[in-house]
Amino acid sequence: MITIAGAGVAGLACAWELARRGANVTVFEAGAAPSDNPCSWFAGGMLAPWCEGEIAEAEVVHLGAGAIKWWQNITHVETCGTLVVAPPRDRAELVRFAQRTDHHQRIDGEALARLEPALEGRFGQALFFKDEAHIDPRQALIDLTAAVQTLGVDIRYDTMAPQNVDVDCRGMASGVPGLRPIRGEMIVIEAPDVTLIRTVRLLHPRIPLYVVPRGDGVYMIGATMIESSSWRPITVRSMLELLGGAFALHPGFGEASVIETGVGLRPAFADNIPRLTQQGDTTHVNGLYRHGFLLAPALAGQLATQFFQEKTYENQSEWADA
Repeated sequence: MITIAGAGVAGLACAWELARRGANVTVFEAGAAPSDNPCSWFAGGMLAPWCEGEIAEAEVVHLGAGAIKWWQNITHVETCGTLVVAPPRDRAELVRFAQRTDHHQRIDGEALARLEPALEGRFGQALFFKDEAHIDPRQALIDLTAAVQTLGVDIRYDTMAPQNVDVDCRGMASGVPGLRPIRGEMIVIEAPDVTLIRTVRLLHPRIPLYVVPRGDGVYMIGATMIESSSWRPITVRSMLELLGGAFALHPGFGEASVIETGVGLRPAFADNIPRLTQQGDTTHVNGLYRHGFLLAPALAGQLATQFFQEKTYENQSEWADA
């Protein structure tokens, strides 16, 4: 039997990769339900490796390339791409973003309006990453939980992990040396008068943000990356900046209702690249930073390869089909 500590997205992805290869897997989770994993529950759910290349290392882009196909085996994936826009005064930010990324197409205001009619006349230029996608992370977590249980994985909620486990996916709670917490804050709003179907990133020199559609006029707004270990609720400053950015994207968001806020402490190493590390008999899957849903599949695949001594794929999109 393989034992895993933590039933967040990393722990469940590892359980799925191991169980589908025939392993007998037990997952220990201190929380009572999937919603008790704040880093996973409050995530954006963007499967956007090429956009992340703007600030992330090339390895993050490489590891995330197969995430869309992987998640399509588990849950519904919106494969309509990502738009990146900037106000006229911040046009230089759009140029810089384009220079630091690839797999995108530069489009004008007319093409933007065809993709997202709600943004007609608001931005003269945009970048369109047509191969990116997004998921509802909460539904994805629920669906992944069901998928691993269908494979026979025993998830023991309300149960502390034993001192020695085979795999530890507990983020900051794991005690892995070199980890630091990155505080992320999010707001969920209901804006029935604004219709967007794909993730839109608004560039700003101080706090670039993303707006992710959740359907039925509900949107998740996020982007903060604060070096902090505080679990206190979202700050006034962050809320003002996030909501102000959403209003700059579309004035219709000014009439939206705030229906939820949340905070998560995301584990990151100094280089912001996740990895498998060995401490005694335990393999730690950690350091996913702000890329939990994007990179958990690749890390889980690496773990399964390590456990089963399988073929290592040079192209990460290959293991998604394996």
